[in-house]
Amino acid sequence: MSTPRFLDLPPAVRRTTVRTPRGPFAVLEALPVGEPERQPALLVPGFTGSKEDFLGVLQTLTGAGRRVLALDMRGQHDSPRCDEPSRYLLPELGADLIEIIESMGPESVHLVGHSFGGLVTREAVLAEPTLIASYTLMSSGPAAITGPSAEKAAALRDALTGELTMEQIWNIKLGPDARAAGWAEEIIDFLYRRNLGNCPTGLAAMADELLTAPDKTADLAKVADDTDLPLMVLYGEDDDAWLPEIQAAMSARLDASRVVIPGAAHSPAWEAPETTAHALTDFWNAAERR
Repeated sequence: MSTPRFLDLPPAVRRTTVRTPRGPFAVLEALPVGEPERQPALLVPGFTGSKEDFLGVLQTLTGAGRRVLALDMRGQHDSPRCDEPSRYLLPELGADLIEIIESMGPESVHLVGHSFGGLVTREAVLAEPTLIASYTLMSSGPAAITGPSAEKAAALRDALTGELTMEQIWNIKLGPDARAAGWAEEIIDFLYRRNLGNCPTGLAAMADELLTAPDKTADLAKVADDTDLPLMVLYGEDDDAWLPEIQAAMSARLDASRVVIPGAAHSPAWEAPETTAHALTDFWNAAERR
């Protein structure tokens, strides 16, 4: 038996497109055996991420009997790009999510936002909370990112708005970093193709949003209280983007469930997929029993 490769999809997962009035979006769709019996879920990636960041959790998440979509946002990887920077502002990206959620059917959905995706999903929750069955902030924070991660985002933005191409940025920085991290060649090849697939205009605009996002924790807490929306804050014990203590404080302000994933850093769905998938499933099932 051959060893599965990184991009070999599990049997329950397929690549497809969700079509909305705001345009088409590339997704990985995971379906359970038989008819879905539970409310569906939508997983939204981070700043330089894509739907493939959730590959490790999709099969497990379908085990409870629900349909799960992992998304490429506008301009990310396989989703069509737009060269108008304003289409990548947080409210605009949130409006995209609302259309995607509405396209998923009549049921409300369990919504998960990873990193920058947490800032985007928050916009959708604040705008249309009745569409959301539960909301998970995964390795995300209350406001603009700071520290070394902010420096990296600013450097990428400045390179993109300068005269460097995506290919040059890969060759100068991203490629050497991936090899220094010890990634397998097949993963490096995927990261290279994803880097070139991302929209430079979109990445630059999203970097600005990541670096300037206001703190809307109080707004989210009020909406959750008014609508009885279940909230969870989930992050790796060694997160080096928004630090664990920042996310713990945000969880307290939201009166949210809090799950710390052992052995994980900023990408629990990648670094500890089974633990992360079971934490999400437990939270979603509990939300549906309320």
